[in-house]
Amino acid sequence: MSTKHAEALQNFKETIRKISSYEEALGVLYWDLRTGAPRKGMDNRSEVIGVLSADHFKLATSPELGESLSTLEDSSNYSELSEIDQRLVTETRKEYNRSVKIPPKLYQEYVVLSSQSENKWEEAKENNDYASFQPYLEKVISYTNQFIDLWGPKATRYDTLLDQYEPGMTVAELDRVFGGLREQLVPLAAAIASSPHKPDTSFLKQNYDKSAQKAFSLYILEQMGYNFEAGRLDESAHPFATGLSPGDVRITTRYLEDDVTSALFGTIHEGGHALYEQNIMEELIGTTLCTGTSMGIHESQSRFWENVIGRSRPFWNRYFGELQQRFPGQLDVSVDQFYRGNNVVQPSLVRIEADELTYNLHIIIRYEIEKLIFNGGAKAADLPAIWNEKYKEYLGVTPQNDAEGVLQDVHWSGGAFGYFPSYSLGNMYAAQIADTMERDLQGFWGSVEKGNLLPIKQWLSERIYKYGKLRTPSELIQSVTGKPLDPQHLVTYLTKKYTDIYKL
Repeated sequence: MSTKHAEALQNFKETIRKISSYEEALGVLYWDLRTGAPRKGMDNRSEVIGVLSADHFKLATSPELGESLSTLEDSSNYSELSEIDQRLVTETRKEYNRSVKIPPKLYQEYVVLSSQSENKWEEAKENNDYASFQPYLEKVISYTNQFIDLWGPKATRYDTLLDQYEPGMTVAELDRVFGGLREQLVPLAAAIASSPHKPDTSFLKQNYDKSAQKAFSLYILEQMGYNFEAGRLDESAHPFATGLSPGDVRITTRYLEDDVTSALFGTIHEGGHALYEQNIMEELIGTTLCTGTSMGIHESQSRFWENVIGRSRPFWNRYFGELQQRFPGQLDVSVDQFYRGNNVVQPSLVRIEADELTYNLHIIIRYEIEKLIFNGGAKAADLPAIWNEKYKEYLGVTPQNDAEGVLQDVHWSGGAFGYFPSYSLGNMYAAQIADTMERDLQGFWGSVEKGNLLPIKQWLSERIYKYGKLRTPSELIQSVTGKPLDPQHLVTYLTKKYTDIYKL
């Protein structure tokens, strides 16, 4: 590589390092905003985030970065780059071409707006006041539409948004996949509904001490291999994970005093995200590849740990006795009753508390609403009614208020349109990965039953976590399982599990 090209590579890496530093600093500010910042300081904090985001954006769209990319993309130079540098150039070019189309002033306005919108959402949800949030959501939708116009719509306007979270995913493909899921899961749900063998859940709804819930959540995180020297657990209105670097991956959960497992499963879910981020290879630290390859793959890890492991019978064969000790006299049931009670299938209003089977219908509802917004022109004012109608149609339940309806998720307030399908894609990836792991990892379920979860974490680290964004989602699932994404694995997993629980 010539001196000129070596200088271009050095300049490129220095810029990427600066971009990553801004992202880490902004991550800390966002985390603080959602976990403990005083309400009176939130508007000013949003302005600060806007200023720093604008500087980050200028770096990521600078002519100098464009020149470095062009030099490094020259065929003779590109072939001399390492695998990591080649991937970094490819990913940076993709983001550069998207971002450079957005005027910096417009981007800064949007960042401030989305931060303020999230603050208003939290307040509106707490007060069941959609009307106060609606103007913010209208603006977020308007800005998102402006961005789609600037980027250039793909096959549909919504395709443009999907590609940000799951590269290559399209409305046509999701319609096919989700349609297939509906066709197979609806009859299964109907068989479950008619089964006389309904699990008892009454013991779950008691007054469970919050501090004891937190202590057990921390214990299970430790069992999973979460590194507390590289992270922490806090409380927020909506559970989330923030990966600042592999050495600082923070998670939050939400405690319900009348539910002994809601916070626990939320913690395990976010812990799955965190294990991914904590175990990315050192060579990727300080680069924009030091994160999950897609939100679908990321969600596969949170859903794998929460559902495949955390809701399994072997898991509770090991940990139920210890949970009982944390709440003396409150969980006087057998481990089988507890396991079945935590895997009940019934229509519900709240996505994060839904069972594994109907959860996918919650996602399909959100997916269809997002399509209506960006492909069909639905307005923010229309959404509560659309939401309620779809819940009645798909799940047979109707929210009593907007707090348990259209206001329940934070995603739209921050402009994360196109994210929701990642959850169901994550379920599909998780089932396919679990199928491979069961065959590949000797004594898989025996290890779970003994509480030996670290071999599972190590297997995932070697095959998924360490690569960060070095491989595309399709490359990763192919290398891990030997074939492309196959939704049938999820149907098989759910059918086997619930046939046993409901004695079908």
